[in-house]
Amino acid sequence: MRASELKLKLRVIAYIMLALLGILMGRLAVVQFVYSDVYQTKAKDNRIRLVSLQAPRGEIYDRNGNILAANQLVYTLNLAYPYISQQNISLDYLVDLLRDTYPEITVDYIEEKIKTQQYRLFEPVILARNIPWELAVEIEENRQNLPGVNVSVEPLRYYPYGSIAGHVLGYIHSIDAQEVAQLGTERYNINSLIGKAGIEKQYEAELKGRDGARRVEVDARGRPVGELVTLEPTPGNNVHLTIDLDLQKVMDHSLQAILADLERNRNPKAKVGSAVVMDVKTGEILAMSSFPALNPDDWKGNLSSANFPYYVPQELTYNPLNPGALTNRALQATYPPGSTFKPIVGLAAMEAQVMASVLADRVTCQGSYWVAPYIRCTGVHGSVNYYNAMAVSCNTYFQEMARRAGKDQIIAVARELGLGAKSGIDLPHEAEGLLPTPEWKKEINAILIDRKYNRIRENLEETYRSKIAGVESEEELRRLEIQKRNELNRIEAQYRIDYNFDTNWQQFDTFNMSIGQGSNSYSVLQLANFTAALANGGQLMKPTVMQKISGPDGRTRQNNKPQKSSDVNLSTNSLAETKRAMLQVTQVGGTAYHLFYHFPPHIQVAAKTGTAETGRVGDNTLRDTHGVFIAFAPYDDPQIAFAGVVEYGQSGGGSAGQVAKTVFEHYFGIVNHLEGE
Repeated sequence: MRASELKLKLRVIAYIMLALLGILMGRLAVVQFVYSDVYQTKAKDNRIRLVSLQAPRGEIYDRNGNILAANQLVYTLNLAYPYISQQNISLDYLVDLLRDTYPEITVDYIEEKIKTQQYRLFEPVILARNIPWELAVEIEENRQNLPGVNVSVEPLRYYPYGSIAGHVLGYIHSIDAQEVAQLGTERYNINSLIGKAGIEKQYEAELKGRDGARRVEVDARGRPVGELVTLEPTPGNNVHLTIDLDLQKVMDHSLQAILADLERNRNPKAKVGSAVVMDVKTGEILAMSSFPALNPDDWKGNLSSANFPYYVPQELTYNPLNPGALTNRALQATYPPGSTFKPIVGLAAMEAQVMASVLADRVTCQGSYWVAPYIRCTGVHGSVNYYNAMAVSCNTYFQEMARRAGKDQIIAVARELGLGAKSGIDLPHEAEGLLPTPEWKKEINAILIDRKYNRIRENLEETYRSKIAGVESEEELRRLEIQKRNELNRIEAQYRIDYNFDTNWQQFDTFNMSIGQGSNSYSVLQLANFTAALANGGQLMKPTVMQKISGPDGRTRQNNKPQKSSDVNLSTNSLAETKRAMLQVTQVGGTAYHLFYHFPPHIQVAAKTGTAETGRVGDNTLRDTHGVFIAFAPYDDPQIAFAGVVEYGQSGGGSAGQVAKTVFEHYFGIVNHLEGE
C-alpha cells in the first residue's frame, strides 16, 4: 500500500473518531445542562435503599394482666450481600460451623435463601433467629474466616409459660411469598414473621407493629456503602384475653395427668384430649386446653417445620399413637357426643309434648331397646322417668323419647342450641361439626352409592369384554350377552334397593342419634356452648377469647362486649326440667356422683357423662371409646360451663369428668390446685 493511501485512510478514521467524540460531548452537554435535575433525582433514588427494622409485636395478656406472650432481644444470624456477591465468604466453612446447632442449614439452603431475596439483596439475608449465645460467640471468634456473616440483635416473641394455652395463643413463623403478595409490602417483607395460628393469627393486624427503617446508601451494584437516617419502629397493639391463667394451668395439668394415667394403665391410644371452660353469662372462654400440647416457642426460631412432632404425615391416615399436636382439638376437631346428646332428646320430647310428665311418664328398661336394631342399654334399669334416665344414662328411655318426638324435632332443638354450626369464636379454623339430617344423608349417600355401583358396572363390562374377546361361535356370544344382561339387571335391581334404603332416613338413624352416635359429630366448643345456653336459661352466646385491645401506651383501643347469637326457642319449663335432670347425674346413684359428692350444698353441679364409640376402623367398640363430659355450676345460679373429650378415655366420668372436677374445685375455691407453685 502506498504511503499516500495509508495517510488518507488514517485521516478518515481520525475524522470519524473526532465526529463520534463530538457527538458524545454534545450528548454529555445536553445531559449536564438540560436534564441535570432529572438525572440527579434518578441517581439519588437509585443509591438510597430502605432497610426495615422489625417492630416488636404487641403483647398478649390474660384477663388478670399476666403476660402470656412478650418480646425479648435475641441474636439473629444473617449474611451481608457485598460479601456474597464477591464470593469472599466460604459457605462450606459457615455450614460446617453451624452443623451441630442447625443441621438444616446447608449450602443449598443458603443459596435458595439468596435466590428468594434476589430483588432485595441490600437487606441482610437472615439464616436463623434466636441463635444460642455460645454460637454467637463462636461466630465472632471466627470473624476472620467469616467475612459478611453478621450477628445482629432484634426483638422476638417469647412465651413465659411454654405450652400453657399454647393452642389459644398460636405461634409466629416465617412469612412465605404468597402471604407477602397477599398482605402487601408496606408492612411485610420476605424476612417478616407472621402469626400462623391462634390469637397470633386472628389478631395479626393488631399485634403487628409498624416496622422502622434505615436509609442505606448503596453503590451502582446495590452494595451498601453508608447509613443515613433511621426511622424508629412502632410496637404493635396489645391483646388482652378472657383466659384465666391460673384456671388454664389447672385444666392443662389435670388433662395431662389424666391422659398419662390412661395411656399407662388402660389404653395406649389415650394420648389426645381437649376441654373448654366458659362463662355462661358472657360467652367468655376462661380456659381452653388441647393435647398433645403445642409450645409456641418451638416455632419462632426454627427454619422449617419438617422435623417437628406437630405434623401427621399426609400420606398416612389418622393414627391414635401418633396424633400430631398442631390441631386445636377443642374447636378444630369433632367427635360423636355420646350420651351428652341426651339432654337434646329430652328437650325435644318435652317441646313435642310427647313426654306427659317428667316424673310420671316412665319407660321400662330391660337391657336393650325393643325395636330393631335393638341397641343395648348401659344396664337393666327397670322403670325410669326423665330424672332417673338422665342420672343413669339409660339408652332405652332416650330411644323411646326419640321415637315419640321424631327426628325433625330433635334436629330443630339441636340447631337451636348451636350444634352442627360454627359458633363464631374469634379463633381461626373452627370446625363446623355435623348435625345429620335426612337431606344430608340423601346427598352424601347418593354419591357413595353411585360411586359403588359405577365401579360394579365397570367391572362387569371389563369381565365380559374379556370373555367375549375369545369367543368364536355366534351361539356362545349370544349366551354370554344374555348372561351379561341378566347380571346387569340383578345389579340394577340391587342398586334401586340400596339407593332407596341408604339415602332415606331410617328409624335406626333416629335411635343412633338419640344416644349421640351415628353421624353426630361436634366440637368440644359446641358442646360447651350448648351447655352454657342450657345453664343460662336459653341464651346462646357468641364465644370469645379477646377481652380488649390496648395500644403501646396502655390506653384501651377496643373493648369486646358480650354478644348473644340468639335466644333459644325453647320453653322455660323444658330448660328448667332438663337442668334438674342433669343435676340428678351428680346425686346419689348418678353416673357422676363420685366426682362431686364432696362439693358444698351451695355449689351443686349439673352434668352429663358420655361414652362414645369412635367410629374409627379397627377400634374395639367396647374398649376403644371416647370419654365425653359436660357440666355447669352452681346449679341454682350458673357461672361456668365445661365440656371435654378424652380420646379412648373409655367413659366420661373416668376421664374428662375428672378434669371437670379439678377445674370446678379450683374455680370455686374448694381445693387450691396451684398451691405450692
